[in-house]
Amino acid sequence: MTELHLHNIDSEDIEELLLKVEDSFEFRFEGNEMQHVKTFGELCDHISNKFSQESTEGCTTQQAFYKLRKALIETLKVDRNKITVNTLLEDILPRNNRLSVVEKLEENLGFKLAILRPPSVVTGFLAAILLVSLIVLFVGLPFGLFGLAFSIVGFWIAKKTGKEFEVKTVGEVAEKMTRENYLKSRRNPKTYNRKEIEKVLIDLFSDKLGIEKANLTREASLY
Repeated sequence: MTELHLHNIDSEDIEELLLKVEDSFEFRFEGNEMQHVKTFGELCDHISNKFSQESTEGCTTQQAFYKLRKALIETLKVDRNKITVNTLLEDILPRNNRLSVVEKLEENLGFKLAILRPPSVVTGFLAAILLVSLIVLFVGLPFGLFGLAFSIVGFWIAKKTGKEFEVKTVGEVAEKMTRENYLKSRRNPKTYNRKEIEKVLIDLFSDKLGIEKANLTREASLY
């Protein structure tokens, strides 16, 4: 089994991940409080100990599904029996009004789902322009700056107007909610389930950093 070493991962990616941990669990890391954390298991324990909420039983992913189903029923005006964990998003969220419906769904839930993205061909094209513009900067500053501006604005527009799904099913959305909006996804946001925090962190690290879950053992080194 390959040993996990986070120093091989871009520091900006790690910082962005820790911000997502803070947002999902609704706390903040202070100063050098994690200096003593050396393994993934110690990280999980340290994060678990930061919760001030009461620890109770209850699967958060299941609660997230019920909360999501309720929001979908109210937003789409559909029968609850039509919404299961295996329901395909494309079957209930047609492309023609997908952006507005997802926005209403997010308003109902009270947080962003971030389930839409632009087509890969668009992001690939803009990434190519960005790369070429960085090279052109050294030989033709005005053209390079124009290309950079075009690609940056293009990425912003693509992100705002993208209609492709990040995930495929309602159940996958519930799992995403649990990773990225843990407390808000629970029936009672003043509670948490200590027993599932490690699994949530494994899912979050794997999803955001592309690390194999099998490598995220408690003994895995962070340095």
